[in-house]
Amino acid sequence: MLAGFFSFLIVRATTPEMAPLFTDLSLDDSASIVKDLDRQGVTYSIKNDGAIVMVPKDKVMRLRMTLAEAGLPKGGGVGYEIFDKSDALGATSFIQNINKLRALEGELSRTIRSIDRVEAARVHLVLPDRPLFSRDKVEPSASIVLRLRGTLERGQIRAIRHLVATAVNGLKPERISIVDENGNLLADGAEPDGVNSAATDDRRAAYERRLRQQVETIVSSVVGAGRSRVEVAAEFDMNRITQTSDKYDPDSRVLRSSQTREEQSSSTQPGDSPASVSSELPGAQKPADNGQKESNKKTEEIVNYEISRTTKTEVTEAGRVSRISAAVLVDGTYSKNDKGEVVYTPRSKEELDRIAALVRSAIGYDEKRGDHVEVVNLRFAQAPAMSAGSGQATGWMSYLQFDKEDIMRFAELGVMALLGLIVLFTAVRPLVRRIITPDDAAGTAIAAGGAGVAGVIAAPTLAPMTVEGETGGPNVSIVGSGEQVAISNRTSTMIDVAKVQGQVHAQSVQKVGELAEKNPHEAVSIIRSWLHEDAA
Repeated sequence: MLAGFFSFLIVRATTPEMAPLFTDLSLDDSASIVKDLDRQGVTYSIKNDGAIVMVPKDKVMRLRMTLAEAGLPKGGGVGYEIFDKSDALGATSFIQNINKLRALEGELSRTIRSIDRVEAARVHLVLPDRPLFSRDKVEPSASIVLRLRGTLERGQIRAIRHLVATAVNGLKPERISIVDENGNLLADGAEPDGVNSAATDDRRAAYERRLRQQVETIVSSVVGAGRSRVEVAAEFDMNRITQTSDKYDPDSRVLRSSQTREEQSSSTQPGDSPASVSSELPGAQKPADNGQKESNKKTEEIVNYEISRTTKTEVTEAGRVSRISAAVLVDGTYSKNDKGEVVYTPRSKEELDRIAALVRSAIGYDEKRGDHVEVVNLRFAQAPAMSAGSGQATGWMSYLQFDKEDIMRFAELGVMALLGLIVLFTAVRPLVRRIITPDDAAGTAIAAGGAGVAGVIAAPTLAPMTVEGETGGPNVSIVGSGEQVAISNRTSTMIDVAKVQGQVHAQSVQKVGELAEKNPHEAVSIIRSWLHEDAA
């Protein structure tokens, strides 16, 4: 068990630290990557049902470049690589059109997945064919399903719509519908882009956020970071106004045309002379005309002048700012008195007025528009820490800056070291002490006895003979005076022989056996001498 435990510690300590090579992989990409890693002989592990592939941390960048050279990961779906196959010679036009549509959808899905917060995307394009001899043309449309990490902003949604619209010929942004994985409608394909109230709300929120960041930046530089709260509200006029006006200048005129017309007429009224037959006969003289003559003359002149005129057309688009309100809450100052207590001091009116002037300049204050700015000084519920913060470590201290992964690695090694020490002191140390203690007791007894412990083995009618052991071992004397075994100890006053008698006896027997194994000829000669001795 101990061997297995220490083996686990050694293996765990020497195992290289693993880091994600790729995440959010499809099954096809995961299988291709694992196959390539097996070919290269790289150690790896798979997590999250194949969506994450882990490799040694020091090989992540090299493997990413190697796999990128091989075109991995493909990102799921089918792109324009579908036309790389060599069996497209006998394909019909229908199959080619379907493959083109699949490739376009796959490429758009990959592009959309590169946007932040988009985990997966699926694009469906509807590209209708125009019927022959038909004037009407059906517009293309598209639908997109997204799996998100968080929430997309309205600007990102509009960017996706325009991205797809510009990639497909004839597709308009308002003909694209976007849905998330929960079934929430992010963009309606039946609604023109930029007309809905959601776009208006997003525009107002973005404008307010920008003003709030500007005000917080300038106020925080005065009162300190985290010691101010800023809220900005903006009102927009969404009415689109078109105004046309004509202006005439009577003092500025130019002669355009001039026309003069004269009429002259004359007429004679007959007199009262009598009429007779003689005056009507041929060759007869007519009587003198005593009538009145009239003459008329008329003159008419027409002059046309060009008068200066100015035509002005003004178009006010929807979404103009009609009013801005800003509320700024600032904290006071804190200091320590002689007793070390934190003392709060409110800000003066002059300082608040200067802060209000800065806020008005930051938001583009316009009094005619009805803008309002309010700066109030109140004590915050939580006072700032009075201790000076430590700066960034420089020089050799920068090497002591550890990230989260380093801290977790050190914690893991510390836990394994602690478990190793616990096992060492609770299991290994008693076992080693139990093994070493008999030898130490015997050695102590032998050292205290001077020449050692003598074992006397008595046998009948045997002459005394002594067999010396190895260096440092006990001296055993074999005496042929009987079968009685006695263990004598010269230092009986210091050590109780009764406690170590059994251990010394076992060691003596073991030592005799070892001597017999190492010196077989001497042992045989001793036994033979015992057999040939006469009985007492």
